[in-house]
Amino acid sequence: MNTKAAEELPAVSVIMPVLNEERHLRTAVRRILDQDYAGGIEVVIALGPSTDRTDEIAAELVAGDPRVHTVPNPTGRTPAALNAAIRGSRHPVVVRVDGHGLLTPGYIATAVRLLGDMDAANVGGIMHAEGETEWEKAVAAAMTSKIGVGNSAFHTGGLAGPAETVYLGVFRREVLERQGGYNEEFIRAQDWELNYRIRQDGGLIWFSPQLRVTYRPRPTVRALAKQYRDYGRWRRVVTRYHRGSVNLRYLAPPVALAAVLAGLVLGAAVHPAFLAVPFGYLAAILGGSALEGRGLSGKARALLPVALVTMHMSWGFGFLTSPRSLARRVIASTAPAPMTPAAENG
Repeated sequence: MNTKAAEELPAVSVIMPVLNEERHLRTAVRRILDQDYAGGIEVVIALGPSTDRTDEIAAELVAGDPRVHTVPNPTGRTPAALNAAIRGSRHPVVVRVDGHGLLTPGYIATAVRLLGDMDAANVGGIMHAEGETEWEKAVAAAMTSKIGVGNSAFHTGGLAGPAETVYLGVFRREVLERQGGYNEEFIRAQDWELNYRIRQDGGLIWFSPQLRVTYRPRPTVRALAKQYRDYGRWRRVVTRYHRGSVNLRYLAPPVALAAVLAGLVLGAAVHPAFLAVPFGYLAAILGGSALEGRGLSGKARALLPVALVTMHMSWGFGFLTSPRSLARRVIASTAPAPMTPAAENG
C-alpha cells in the first residue's frame, strides 16, 4: 500500500442496518473488508432484534476483525439503525450498505473520488438486483427493467449526473450531522426523504453508473408484495410531508391499479368494453415480460409477469391506502436528534 496515498484519503465508516440477515451478512461484510481502498475502513453493524443467527454471525465477525463492531438497535427500524450506526462511527465519509447488499470491487474508492471531484453531498449508483432462486431471478429482472420500475436510473442505469436520490449512498459526515441524520418516523423511503432535505439545503446528490451494489431480492411473492406495499405507503407520506415532491413516475402504479379495478367493475356492471383496460394492462405485462425475460430460464420467464404485477399492484395499493394519520404523525414528530459521532481514535 502507498503510505502517502493512505494518508491523503479520508477514512470511511460503513454503516449497516441489520435484521434477520443470516443468509447474506457474512458475505456482505467480507465484500466491504476486501475493498481495495488505501484509506482506513471501519464497519458498524446496527443489530435489530433478529430471530435467526444474525447476532451470532455478527459476533464472529467482530471477533475476527478489529475493524468491525456493533451497536444495538432495539426498535428494529431501519432509520433508527442507521442513526445509531452513524453515532457509533467516527470517520469523515459515511457509506451505507444493507445486510443483503454486496459491494462490487472498487466501490468505496470510486465513491470517495466522486465525492471530491463533484463536490457532492452524497453519491451513489445502481441497485443491481441478482437472484439466486428462479423466483429471485424473475424479481431481479423486474427490478432492473423500465416496465418494472420506470425510468429510475439507480435501478436501470443511465448517464452520470445530478439525481433526486441514489441507492444507499456515500455521504460527507458533516452533511448528515447538519441534517440530523435520517428521520426515524420514515420506516420506508427514509433515503428519498433525507436526499430531498439535502437537495433543499443546496447539496448535490450525484448518480454514477460506476457505482454498483449487488442486491438480493425478496425470496417469496408475499415478501415482495409487502416490500412494495410499504414502498407505496411511505412514498405517499413523503409527498404529504414535503409538498411539491411528487413525481409523475410515482403516480403510475396507483393509476394503473385504479384503472384495472375500475375496468373490471365497469366491465362486469356496465359494458364489457371496459374490460379492455385490465386486458390491455395484462397484454402489456406479458409483452414486456417476453422482452425482459430473454436469457432467463423457462421457470423464471414464467414467473416474471407475477413479479411485475405484484410490484405494480402492491405499490399502487400502498400509495392509495396510505392513511393521512400516518403523514400527520410524521409531520407532528420532532426533528431527528443531532448526530453525535464517537470520538476519533488517536
